[in-house]
Amino acid sequence: MPVTTVTKDPDALTMTIVADFPVPVRRLWDAYADPRQLERFWGPVEWPATFTRHDLFPGGESHYYMTGPAGERSGGYFEFLSVDPGRSFEVLDGFRTPDGARDAAQPTMRMAFTFEETASGSRVTTTTHFDSAEELETLLGMGMEEGTLSAMGQMDEVLADLRSFASGHGVQTQLIGEDRARITRVVRGSKDRVWRAHHDPELLRRWQLGPDGWTMPVCEVGTAVGDTYRFEWEREGGGDRFGFTGEVLELEPPHRAVTTETMIGQEGAPVVNELTLTEVEGGTLVTVLMTFPEGLRETVLGTGMADGMEASYARLETEVLATA
Repeated sequence: MPVTTVTKDPDALTMTIVADFPVPVRRLWDAYADPRQLERFWGPVEWPATFTRHDLFPGGESHYYMTGPAGERSGGYFEFLSVDPGRSFEVLDGFRTPDGARDAAQPTMRMAFTFEETASGSRVTTTTHFDSAEELETLLGMGMEEGTLSAMGQMDEVLADLRSFASGHGVQTQLIGEDRARITRVVRGSKDRVWRAHHDPELLRRWQLGPDGWTMPVCEVGTAVGDTYRFEWEREGGGDRFGFTGEVLELEPPHRAVTTETMIGQEGAPVVNELTLTEVEGGTLVTVLMTFPEGLRETVLGTGMADGMEASYARLETEVLATA
């Protein structure tokens, strides 16, 4: 068990948990920054977590749900109040209703996480602030302390599994629920440069081409919320042209962009793509959460989409970021 101390202070209305690990601070920080890792220990053993959003920047949000033994769900959120990369972050942690809204009927907590180097590795100190003695008693009565200790007991295994999350692993696809998929890849490049590569038409034409042998004759980028975009590809020499269009729903440079996506010439509800960029060891974690219309997810993934994305990201690293 990595937890070394648990201190409850009823006068200060806080609970502080200190945990030590035999890994560098950077490795420990990344476990919280990367949703693929965080969801492997955020929930208690019997209630594993799934993160559908994780924006580690001031003003960003995270959305997650924990699934119980009988399939029941409990939703939660973070609102990031401050972030000092590699050193600390502070969140407002609360509950979400089944429809995804913040649950005003449930208590919220302010949680501060600090990361520091130790003689044997690194330490994370988590201090939870409660609004009242009644709130502290309520949440402890709900099993908060036991659940937190159960969750953190899983961290050693996550931290030891560096290979699954390192750069060079390629595109990974994770199915979430019945209609979502999370696409992730660590790209060797800074967050600012990776963001620019996703939003500069000249750069997009150089790397977002899928397999070799294709060109991008149309690259119209949306630069503000409400803008539309249009991308079209065709084989070198012409032929087999296809493309996508959509609308920009959210834009938080250089952290997050949300767009709709519809194949040109087809009708029906669009796919919604949530792009998030997060700095991690080795580069930038690119996360794309795709929400599909009912029944469309397996069809789209079955086209070899992930292979095409891997070819594009490999080209981004070697032909754009490496030469910039």
